[in-house]
Amino acid sequence: MATPAALPPLPFNPSRIRSYLVRLPLFTRLVLLVIFAFLILELQTLWSVVKWGALIPDEIGLGTMYRLNTYPVIHNGFFHTLFNVLALTPLLERFEAEHGTLTSIALFVGPLSTFPAGLYILIEKAILHSNTSVVGSSVWVFLLLGSEAIRTFKMNPYFSLGPYKIPTWTSPLFLCVVLSILVPQSSFLGHLCAILIGYLFGLGYLKFLVPPEKILRWIESKLNLLGRLPHYISVDQKTFGRYGVLPSSNNTANGNNGTPMSYLGTNQRLGP
Repeated sequence: MATPAALPPLPFNPSRIRSYLVRLPLFTRLVLLVIFAFLILELQTLWSVVKWGALIPDEIGLGTMYRLNTYPVIHNGFFHTLFNVLALTPLLERFEAEHGTLTSIALFVGPLSTFPAGLYILIEKAILHSNTSVVGSSVWVFLLLGSEAIRTFKMNPYFSLGPYKIPTWTSPLFLCVVLSILVPQSSFLGHLCAILIGYLFGLGYLKFLVPPEKILRWIESKLNLLGRLPHYISVDQKTFGRYGVLPSSNNTANGNNGTPMSYLGTNQRLGP
């Protein structure tokens, strides 16, 4: 009797993926949960989630300001959701690990969603006189890539491409152009606005929007958030590592008390 052929090995290690998902911090988990909840909700035919929550310039008014926050967590279908989630998760997880859960909530519910949206609406209405709607969390992907590119530029200003030296801060712009060519339905303008806001954040011009650590510590101690919420990252944990490793005497003496802020759509969709 012939021995059955062995199955080929998987191209990835399932246990490592499971271990990574188990360690995801709280805000990142909540964002993924909301994204998939809206994806499931879109399966019903009585009410269009995309039309309700998309960023549509002509639909923005006092009663529809919620669109400035809903468009990043709403997507056009399963594959749009999947690709954006795969790109967003490691970037958002890293941001939360370095800046803390409360800071991440304050920034992504606030200016890191509304500022790219406001810039997009301004250009669409005042310059292009258009009304193209956008959805998708790739706005956060490109914003974080823009911020990361600024940090990389400070450490490694150029990368070589043959005889040419190209500034590293331009890498998100190249990706934006390539994506707009490969995925014609993606929003080039939406991604560009996100990159510009990411540059400003990485350069520290939006640092004044970051909540003061003194206030964050008071909230955390009053509500005992670290004790009550699993996977929560406190101010002190984010400063000296995810697990709250105490600073060394050298770091304290040098005044290195935390991570510097240098890192900090027709329904056109944002991203693939």
